[in-house]
Amino acid sequence: MTTATPTGQRYQPLDMLARLVAFDTVSHKSNLELIAFVEDYLAGWGVPSVRFPNASGDKAALFATIGPQGKGGIVLSGHTDVVPVEGQAWSRDPFTLHIEDGRAYGRGSVDMKGFVALALALVPDFLAAKLSTPIHLFFSYDEEVTCLGVVDGIAAMGRSLPKPRAVIVGEPTSLELADAHKGIRTFFTTVTGFAAHSSKPHLGASAVHAGTRLAAGLVAMADEREGRIDASGRFDPPYDTVHIGKFHGGIARNILADRCDLAWEVRTLPGSDPEEVPARFAALSQEVLARMRRTAPSAAIETVMSSDVPGLAPDPGSEAERLAMRLAGRNRTIAVAYATEAGHFQRAGLPTIVCGPGSIDQAHQPDEFITLEQFAAGEAFMRRLMEECRVG
Repeated sequence: MTTATPTGQRYQPLDMLARLVAFDTVSHKSNLELIAFVEDYLAGWGVPSVRFPNASGDKAALFATIGPQGKGGIVLSGHTDVVPVEGQAWSRDPFTLHIEDGRAYGRGSVDMKGFVALALALVPDFLAAKLSTPIHLFFSYDEEVTCLGVVDGIAAMGRSLPKPRAVIVGEPTSLELADAHKGIRTFFTTVTGFAAHSSKPHLGASAVHAGTRLAAGLVAMADEREGRIDASGRFDPPYDTVHIGKFHGGIARNILADRCDLAWEVRTLPGSDPEEVPARFAALSQEVLARMRRTAPSAAIETVMSSDVPGLAPDPGSEAERLAMRLAGRNRTIAVAYATEAGHFQRAGLPTIVCGPGSIDQAHQPDEFITLEQFAAGEAFMRRLMEECRVG
């Protein structure tokens, strides 16, 4: 935890965005330089902060409170990591903010350093407002790959940290209120066979043949789900999805493959059973493995779940929904196709809404941008939150 006399440097929102974009926080890299900058910035304004490092110590989430301690308050949550730029045709340096034609260009400008920059730039104003309800800042890591960077901090809420009464996850929704999204689980399956000459397959076990049986099972499960239509009409597509993104195995046409790898995922609607497909796949794996071991006792099939992102279920009339409706001037909610960290907050019993400036259509793209109009609207949103928290 860090503290200091309030002598901090004031940043205009776009200047803060430029500082954050300049940190190369692609998910496979460390975010600690950005976290250290935010810690120092907050400490300069006398705002204490708490780190939640990952197991290897090369990344961290950060939690800070502005306003009275020990009360519920409102969390503004955003992730600090961004997706890679390699292989994309950028027309400018992705890690230097460039403003042109009413847009602010840079990796993370909309997803989602824009939201984080607004929250940080307004810290001096939050302090000057003498809030009666605290505003908490919670900045995570690894959202783009696992959504697990929030888990330790959430576990501390209501224990070593205050338990908030509402959470706003600032993913880019064009300041619409997203109260629902699918959950996602991702898996990596390794099939170990036994190599032999293809003319004598009974002397080995083909990992590729086994992998195709597993893949066919997943495709069949995907086809089944297309017939289970969500009646709400809020999701596109309106059913759970099963997808194989990578299939690789074998070294030559005339050799039984000794290894095959599958990378696959399941995206489930709120209310669907996230255990169903993995359980059926596990049962299928046992059947396929038994067949392989008739000719290759050393054969193996191992599946590892690499991420588990819970869905966000509608919670009509929740504290988070009512608050965000007032702040954004909306009277309806939407569902979004992408997954967020919001489901983790909701799973912990915290009322949560997804609402932030900018459009997801610009995220993950070369020449990613946020419009200055949306950026200004996001600032207005946070200033209305400040007034709400000032009067209690």
